Amino acid sequence: MKIAVLKETAAGERRVAATPETVKKLAALGAEVAVEAGAGVGADIPDAEFEAAGAKVALRSEVLAGAGLVLAIQGPEPEGLPKGALLAASLNPYQAKDRLQAYAAAGVDAFALEFVPRITRAQSMDMLSSQANLAGYKAVIDAAEAYGRAFPMMMTAAGTVPAARVFVMGVGVAGLQAIATAKRLGAIVSATDVRLATKEQILSLGGKPIFVEDEETKAAETAGGYAKEMSDAYKAKQAALISETIAKQDVVITTALIPGRPAPRLVTAEQIATMRPGSVIVDMSVVQGGNVEGSKADERVVTPNGVTILGFSNYPSRMASTASSLFARNLLNFVQTFWDRETKTLKLPEDDEIVKGALVVKGGAIIHPALQG
Repeated sequence: MKIAVLKETAAGERRVAATPETVKKLAALGAEVAVEAGAGVGADIPDAEFEAAGAKVALRSEVLAGAGLVLAIQGPEPEGLPKGALLAASLNPYQAKDRLQAYAAAGVDAFALEFVPRITRAQSMDMLSSQANLAGYKAVIDAAEAYGRAFPMMMTAAGTVPAARVFVMGVGVAGLQAIATAKRLGAIVSATDVRLATKEQILSLGGKPIFVEDEETKAAETAGGYAKEMSDAYKAKQAALISETIAKQDVVITTALIPGRPAPRLVTAEQIATMRPGSVIVDMSVVQGGNVEGSKADERVVTPNGVTILGFSNYPSRMASTASSLFARNLLNFVQTFWDRETKTLKLPEDDEIVKGALVVKGGAIIHPALQG
């Protein structure tokens, strides 16, 4: 089987779906690997390194010719994709259904890595976790750069510098890494989530849990481990608690997302107005509408009371080299899991839990239940 690795064309996307390490391992399986020229430039991987690892580097048309599997970071345009090929990438299925329809019309089957189920067997393919982990780290680094004071407490001959207070809203993979990173930088960290199960995780990282605890909170987690949409009554309780907490913070990092829905609004302009001048908010959900009122994708916003609001549409791409190495391993693990060593091709059993969870386009149609209607 020929495996094609494409150069990303989305604005601001610097990652690449393979690295010399994964190319070497794909070739060891018996695959023919072709990489589009310049695919690794944004991640500091020159073409020569792909060639040394056993890949053929060529123009896009030549790379795609005869490919049975196409690997990418973001879903590419369907033009030029070989009919009958399988595409494996981050496809943004809820927001990009038109593109999925185009894949179906082109006769391309599509595997969405963000739909890989969160089960033990699939952890090594979990692109959402690998990329969110880096994003949580980067969000804290961005906040520290924008915050005009030190994070750790410092005792000096000239006096004591107080530690920064960091509040993390949403304790998924990104939020947990944000807590850990802020603690390593010496901040006093607190965090909140709608899922009570995260309370112990916050404590284990040295953070202080801030929770609305009621009956609704006990059932706030989906079977896949994501947060559910909460009732208006819960949101009112949460808003009151957040208003009390947020006024005391130097840095707020919001990470809350609900799959297939706009990001929930967690921080209002009124709450921002209670924060001290020089405080920083990082809205990690800005690309899906944002958790923070007034946040703008890829813009630095300064409010009338001197609070800086940051929000980037693609955090992993801002750490392209590391993010690429992890994403490429997610894809490699997918290939290795379903690779038939005798025929040297992929075989995707229809009854397999991972296949059922992440195969979104097959046989000229969108087949995933969550995307119907």
